[in-house]
Amino acid sequence: MSDLLGIGLLIVLSAMFAMAEIGMAAARKIKLRMMAEDGNNKADAVLSLQQNPGAFFAMIQIALNGISIMGGIIGEQALTPHMKRLISLVYQGHLLEQISFTLSFLCLTSLFILFADLLPKRLAIIMPEAVAIKMVTPMRWITLILTPLVFLFNGLTNAILRLLNLPTKREELVTTEDIVAMMDAGAEDGSLQKQEYQLIGNVFELDSLTIGSAMTPREQIIYFDAQESSADISQKIIEHPHNDFLVCDGNLDKILGVIESKEILRMVLKGEPASIAPAQIDKDIFYLPETLTLSEALNAFKVAPQPFAVIVNEYGTVVGLVTVKDLLSSFMGDLITPQDEEQIVQRDSNSWLIEGLTPVSDVMRSLEIETFPDRNQYETIAGFVIHQLKRVPKRTDAFVYQDFKFEVLDLDGIRVEQLLVTRVS
Repeated sequence: MSDLLGIGLLIVLSAMFAMAEIGMAAARKIKLRMMAEDGNNKADAVLSLQQNPGAFFAMIQIALNGISIMGGIIGEQALTPHMKRLISLVYQGHLLEQISFTLSFLCLTSLFILFADLLPKRLAIIMPEAVAIKMVTPMRWITLILTPLVFLFNGLTNAILRLLNLPTKREELVTTEDIVAMMDAGAEDGSLQKQEYQLIGNVFELDSLTIGSAMTPREQIIYFDAQESSADISQKIIEHPHNDFLVCDGNLDKILGVIESKEILRMVLKGEPASIAPAQIDKDIFYLPETLTLSEALNAFKVAPQPFAVIVNEYGTVVGLVTVKDLLSSFMGDLITPQDEEQIVQRDSNSWLIEGLTPVSDVMRSLEIETFPDRNQYETIAGFVIHQLKRVPKRTDAFVYQDFKFEVLDLDGIRVEQLLVTRVS
């Protein structure tokens, strides 16, 4: 009976060490840090142990190997006689000893595999942080008790690793890929909502997308000519109720400054004709180069708080205009974009209407396309169309890419206004 109790105790000890090993290895640092910030001292201890795990794993292996040896010695003495008596009830031949020993070995091994290995490790992998926190204190005490052996084997292990020019400590670097993988996992199991997933993904793209993906292109900029008539000024304000307008001398390459629409409206309310007085023009214009990323553009607006910025290329030519709202829309998406201004409209389960100026990253996300060729050569889906056709598109031009048919529906001059994208398989 004492031998059977000894086997039971060894199984319990082995299970405890197995759970501690998996729990410590699988416990997530991010979650442990959150628990530590909430005042959990044991979470701090687990983090410290993960940083220098050599002594801990040396202790675990010493303990598990010691338990295995003791289990073999005790098990043979404890189970073989009982197994022999049971088998002798049906068989008493010359192989009785060998059969009894073999069945005892298989029975003992099965008990250790099931109760000392599989079950505890399964539990530890399901709730690693809870197991690690429960086990950290007893494991530290056992490590202290086995200090001489732990010091010896841990030192030999470190010496071998250095000899092989391998690291002796784990460097925990949380990369963008790690965070994206966590996002994907959260989206799959439902803990991360669709809007949250899209928002976080867009934030990571701020450093990879240039300001051109968010700006209003030159052809769509509404501005006032300094010599414009009162009727034309009034009509532009009615059709395009913006807060601020650029004032130019003939074209966008001769910008004189900025005027607030309320200055003109004040004149109209007084019964005066709408006009642009030189004194009303603010000559402080905010310029940004087109090579800036969205992240750099947001930082620029923080330093110089302006309602919008004029985007210029390396030759000083105006190529577009961007507002803070444009930049925020690039990663906030549907959260701040009205329904009727959506750039991607799904018609049914296999077709989409997409505006030409839609960023390629948004199209990739909506259509679940992983890659586009030569991504650094264009920002919008219209640019992708031109890249694929190798010429200026015409209405009804179409091509197939990754099981999707891209067809030009509408053009404004030579600019692609709208595409019809259809799944072809």
